[in-house]
Amino acid sequence: MTEHCDLNHAPIGVFDSGVGGLTVAREIMRQIPDERIVYFGDTARVPYGSKSPNTIIRYSRQIIRFLRTKNVKAIVVACNTASAFALETIKPELDIPIIGVVKPGAKVAAQTTQNGKIGVIGTEGTIRSEIYTKTIHRENKDAQVMGRACPLFVPLVEEGWIKDPVTVAVAERYLQPFKESDIDTLILGCTHYPLLRSTVREIMGEGVNLVNPAYETAVELRRLLSEQGIANDGKTKDGEEKYQFYVSDAAEKFMQFANSILPYDIEQTQLIPIEEY
Repeated sequence: MTEHCDLNHAPIGVFDSGVGGLTVAREIMRQIPDERIVYFGDTARVPYGSKSPNTIIRYSRQIIRFLRTKNVKAIVVACNTASAFALETIKPELDIPIIGVVKPGAKVAAQTTQNGKIGVIGTEGTIRSEIYTKTIHRENKDAQVMGRACPLFVPLVEEGWIKDPVTVAVAERYLQPFKESDIDTLILGCTHYPLLRSTVREIMGEGVNLVNPAYETAVELRRLLSEQGIANDGKTKDGEEKYQFYVSDAAEKFMQFANSILPYDIEQTQLIPIEEY
């Protein structure tokens, strides 16, 4: 019995290629505030969007091996590219639940579209994989899905240029084809993109429903934890950190960014030699 109690108390492992997954961590903090989180950002090897599937699988395995040393009870792949290329390969290798960010967002888009026309923006890797199209078609086989890679969004967000005129101009250019089409739903298919939500909203107008996979993933995680009976009862042990952050490079820059978007301030971020895992 004690083992199960310990399991309830164990943290959730969350990983991403960099800082984008912090939008997922932020939603988990909001939706399931009792849960502890161990976050890993692979800042040395970002971006994943342009890398081959084999490389992304190798990176993901290393990160999961590291997270397992922290005794996590479940893992969230808070990266669309890794969700697209690594999740299905890695899932059978694990004895704990693992979820990605693609399925929850795709499902909601498929269920809520009125006219069956759905847009997806993401990294080159995510769009090339057509993972959103495939997942949406499982839910709604008649949906028309239009994807577009927006590779400049990530560096603009990481530069902190969220409301900058340059970012607005880039967004207008990327989103123009969607405006000309008749989509009623747009998936923000990269974990950085929710930070540009208000810009995208202004360009696309109120008539287009924006789906934030970070939010949908947190909701899905909450459901999964309660279904498996491993949700945290909210008790934190003395001297224990509720949220821990690890990166493979540039800890200082990561911390500045994290503190600009998370609901509370991070005191420290530890550097991990991820290649050793």
